[in-house]
Amino acid sequence: MPQRARALERKGSHVVLLALSSESAAPAATMQRGQRKGLSMIGTFSRRFMGVLALTAAIGLAILPVEAAEKKDFKVAWSIYVGWMPWGYAADSGIVKKWADKYGINIEVKQFNDYVESINQYTAGAFDAVTVTNMDALSIPAAGGVDTTAVIVGDFSNGNDAVILKGNDKLAAIKGQNVNLVEFSVSHYLLARALESLKLAEKDLKVVNTSDADMAAAYKTADVTAVVTWKPIVSTILETPGAKKVFDSAQIPGEIIDLMAGNTEVLKDNPNFGKALAGIWYDTMAALGKGTEAKEAMAKASGTDLKGFEEQLATTKLFSTPADAVAFTTGADLKKTTERVSTFLFDKALLGKDAKSAGAIGVEFPDKSVFGDKANIKFRYDASFMKAAADGKL
Repeated sequence: MPQRARALERKGSHVVLLALSSESAAPAATMQRGQRKGLSMIGTFSRRFMGVLALTAAIGLAILPVEAAEKKDFKVAWSIYVGWMPWGYAADSGIVKKWADKYGINIEVKQFNDYVESINQYTAGAFDAVTVTNMDALSIPAAGGVDTTAVIVGDFSNGNDAVILKGNDKLAAIKGQNVNLVEFSVSHYLLARALESLKLAEKDLKVVNTSDADMAAAYKTADVTAVVTWKPIVSTILETPGAKKVFDSAQIPGEIIDLMAGNTEVLKDNPNFGKALAGIWYDTMAALGKGTEAKEAMAKASGTDLKGFEEQLATTKLFSTPADAVAFTTGADLKKTTERVSTFLFDKALLGKDAKSAGAIGVEFPDKSVFGDKANIKFRYDASFMKAAADGKL
């Protein structure tokens, strides 16, 4: 059965939602599921494909209000990516049930093979919480008007994403080249940050929109000399003689963040749901740190082996303790990152057609300070559930 994809066609100031079959859509312009196994296609690609689909929730879905009242049944959506595999393991191993039972609630944890669809379903009100990156939380539910709260700050990319040049080990050599990447994705953001380090801009090169399914093969062709992508594709390309990594996400630590985010009103009316999510995450982190059983299960579920999974974990900064997560979430750097990310999204017209500035969507931090429009706060970082875990008060 063909999977479906959505793409945004931009014509001047108009954005048109297209529903396309993945069998007929051009791979560079639409989301292609492909046949590649493991993290490279099922989770890693879709997790990072933020731009082409960034406004589908706002313009292509009927957004239904999540019932904002005390309730007993909750639904959580997650998709396959190294930093989110703990949620699937928690459901399979009984950790989810343990914490749901503790608070007298029911939590259904559903895996999506299509990451963007999971966010769209959350935005439409079908789910109470979802695994999402900081950028996508802003550009999809928040831009679509759904007030969303980051409950768990789980990890950030610390080398999973990289800029690779052919036959040159200096980033400066990228000037004037064609650069292949998934347009408007985390790769696009990484390129912007890399260029900033050289005091260059995107006008100093040409971005070539390329599906991640085609990236490794494209690199082997003579006319492709620069790519920006993520693991495990990075690892595959770097096996090629002459391939040089010249910039990676370890040089912008804490900017590409993976979250478990929930509907703000649902969390407000049902704080035990947030507490259960925190308990689930940190119990699973404890299991991950004991031997290889949990890692092997997560590796198998994600379509790779233990070695491949550990290689990706090595360049993923997991917040395995709540104290570390609280320190990160309450730190000043997160505010700077939020401004950078919002600026990138605004520059690419991904904050909505009515956005007049990078601060069009207000983002609230644990100290109640706000970046952007205080009258339009639609995304929040809440450290209270993680702090409760750190203080042993779950």
